[in-house]
Amino acid sequence: MKDKLIIIGGPTAVGKTLISIKLAKYLNAEIISADSMQIYKHMDIGSAKISPSEMSGVPHHMIDIAEPWESFSVAQFKEMALEHIKNIYSKNKLPMLVGGTGLYIDSIVCNYNFTEADKDESYRAYLEDLAASEGNEYVFKLLQNADPETASKLHANNLKRVIRALEVYKLTGKPFSSYVIEEQKKFDIPFKLYYYVLNMNRDILYDRINKRVDQMMSSGLLEEVKKLKEMGCTADMQAMKGIGYKELLYHLDGKMTLNEAIEAIKKGSRNYAKRQLTWFRKDPRIKWIEKENFTSDDDIVEYILNDINSKNTVNKN
Repeated sequence: MKDKLIIIGGPTAVGKTLISIKLAKYLNAEIISADSMQIYKHMDIGSAKISPSEMSGVPHHMIDIAEPWESFSVAQFKEMALEHIKNIYSKNKLPMLVGGTGLYIDSIVCNYNFTEADKDESYRAYLEDLAASEGNEYVFKLLQNADPETASKLHANNLKRVIRALEVYKLTGKPFSSYVIEEQKKFDIPFKLYYYVLNMNRDILYDRINKRVDQMMSSGLLEEVKKLKEMGCTADMQAMKGIGYKELLYHLDGKMTLNEAIEAIKKGSRNYAKRQLTWFRKDPRIKWIEKENFTSDDDIVEYILNDINSKNTVNKN
């Protein structure tokens, strides 16, 4: 019999944190963060990182596990998250994966191999320089020529993934897409999955995003970025390419005004939310939760609890 795995996903600012905390308390669960920015230390405000008090006693994992100047791969996330899942089961508790980084979630809930190919640091640096001089679209066209299937699933501005796909192609002579298990085995995983994604009216979501950015600025995001810069963090580091950090670095380097940086953060966050929703829509196992159909977060928690306990599991479409 497969062990249960709960997933709470959704776009930025949709309200995953409060709902997941309430749900975890009912389910005697521990939370594993699936957020590619919250893994970094010293990056609290811009990543909307949950505080110890907000955790309300619910154990959280995969937060503050890397320094901003360190690279962190999806393969590393998968290895560490699976170990946490194993440990949580050993305590007779439920693991709950919560976050908006679709690739991190897919590393656990889809049968992908992320470790087939080695790295070629020099080729990666060459492609990064090429993107800087010729633009992301130029590098993306290289991928479209080499591996159109993978390119069709990526955005040109997702430079890290575009470069990784080209790197794999150079090292192995095979398209990155060939490392994806055939579609019928994609969902063959060792968990009984309960997968929920929160969503809301697009205009309301965008308004929440804009207000969240304003709140981050009021809470000291600019000062946070200044401290990171003083620590030696630069724009070419993986962590500093996160929304909110790269724009304010540009401002501190005199490349844009503060107002321009703030507007760029808001626009980038809205676009990111749109991409997140597009990513989640690829998985037919997801049960979508439209927040406007509920009067409160408590009603959503009750709905999820009833769904988990019902005979009709979320694996049915």
